[in-house]
Amino acid sequence: MKLKSYFKSGEAWIWLNAAAVAICLIMVTGIISLIAYRGLSYFWPSDILQLEVTQDSSQRTMIGELYDTRTDPAAVLSTSGMNLPAGIEPTDPVTRWSLKMGNKDLGGEDFAWIARPFVTEVSKPEDMVKLERLEYGNLYGRLQSATIDGQTLTGETAWEQLEQAIKRSNELHEQIDSIESGKMNRVNYARTQVTMDERSLMLDDELTEAAKQELAARRAELQLKTDEFQQELDALYAQLSRDSAVFLVASGDQANVPVDKILEATKPNAMGVIAKTGHYFKNLWHFLSDNPREANTEGGVFPAIFGTVVMVFIMTIIVTPLGVVAAIYLREYAKQGRVTQLVRVAVNNLAGVPSIVYGVFGLGFFVYLIGGTIDDLFYPEAAPQPVFGTPGLLWASITLALLTLPVVIVATEEGLSRIPRNLKEGSLALGATKAETLWRVILPVVTPSMMTGMILAIARAAGEVAPLMLVGVVKLAPELPLDFTAPFLHLDRKFMHLGFHIYDVGFQSPDVEASRPLVYATSFLLVLVIALLNLTAIYIRNRLREKYKALES
Repeated sequence: MKLKSYFKSGEAWIWLNAAAVAICLIMVTGIISLIAYRGLSYFWPSDILQLEVTQDSSQRTMIGELYDTRTDPAAVLSTSGMNLPAGIEPTDPVTRWSLKMGNKDLGGEDFAWIARPFVTEVSKPEDMVKLERLEYGNLYGRLQSATIDGQTLTGETAWEQLEQAIKRSNELHEQIDSIESGKMNRVNYARTQVTMDERSLMLDDELTEAAKQELAARRAELQLKTDEFQQELDALYAQLSRDSAVFLVASGDQANVPVDKILEATKPNAMGVIAKTGHYFKNLWHFLSDNPREANTEGGVFPAIFGTVVMVFIMTIIVTPLGVVAAIYLREYAKQGRVTQLVRVAVNNLAGVPSIVYGVFGLGFFVYLIGGTIDDLFYPEAAPQPVFGTPGLLWASITLALLTLPVVIVATEEGLSRIPRNLKEGSLALGATKAETLWRVILPVVTPSMMTGMILAIARAAGEVAPLMLVGVVKLAPELPLDFTAPFLHLDRKFMHLGFHIYDVGFQSPDVEASRPLVYATSFLLVLVIALLNLTAIYIRNRLREKYKALES
């Protein structure tokens, strides 16, 4: 009887709900913590191991970073074509190490599994160097000599001069990138505009001799700028190609590495905790601020962060007024009958349509139909190259706005339904028109509900990938959609996205093992970006809720 009355009192259901919420929080926290640990540990400078391996009467030296550890039955070694070590049965557990060896341009394989019983000696030499390169990933070895400004150096002097040469090389790369992606890019854009103007005049039959002379003068001016920038680039490239370093690798061979191919050289085994901590934050900053390289498996994700944030902002600007206007019409102006009910049912059903369907619709309707029509009407001189008749930032934002529109409509309509009737009637009784009541009374009170819909829309849109693959996102975008070239915001450009970057690195990468930590790091970053966008919207909503709290009561 006590148990029955306990359930009837409702206290049991309160505890059950509390337990369900606690389990959900624990699961979410656990998943995010796992992603954060796997992703953020990627930037810690690991020690470089030197292993002496004896296997099948042969001995070799292996150098690299410990990447993963796994314990399997010894029978796994037999299936891999290895002979079991003496005294080990097939059922005995054997620890295996995954070693990131690097040196892909020399050995061909970046990773290798080594059974711990085959390892006869493990050491961490302090003179072991890790090179982060522009191509072929990392290189591990000992510095033998460095040729700096034509002078060959050895010993500690070679290491000190090599660090200075790498720093100088990186500065030269930044200057080259500034010219190529900044000045040269603007000149090329201006040259394209001259070509477009010429075609436009030809189509309008207005290409007179005066117009030809003006176009020729513009081209000549741009050519002078191009020659000037090219001379600067030639001088910078000449400075890049003068230094090199020789390293002794695990196989005993010597590798001659040009300094202009090295991004960073470190000795992790000689670093203390403080030095490693500083280097950790340096690696983290490079991940957030650099461009990707090596098929997105190396480098940073700044273009993907930028593209994700810009797309979400444009999508929000589009979807919020459309959703609010639709909700206001359905609640305040539309006749409440069967047609209105059907519209509400259709809106709710749209929220359950798979996102890839929106992508197909966006490609067919927005890109090919509307974009193609815009090209025919306003950009005939660009034919046959499309301007807006190809996937880009604008169509991706509109497609996601359409995808999240039902969320904004439903949230805003729920807010409108909670507004007290006497508030509207009091405004009308004081002589305000219906439009004035809507603008000065209803909209301020319903603003928190509008923000709630916007928060839900941001949370869904920022993580979508499938529709974006059809309407604008790419593996690598050569230019950002926002720059200093007029019209500054280029809605026709393709862009990168964190969600697609995760998919590309995790499933399309040529080296899955090497890219796995990068997948975790990018996933955690995407969660943080979505959380930051949502927290910003929640803060604004709470401020508005406090401001209009008196009106609601």
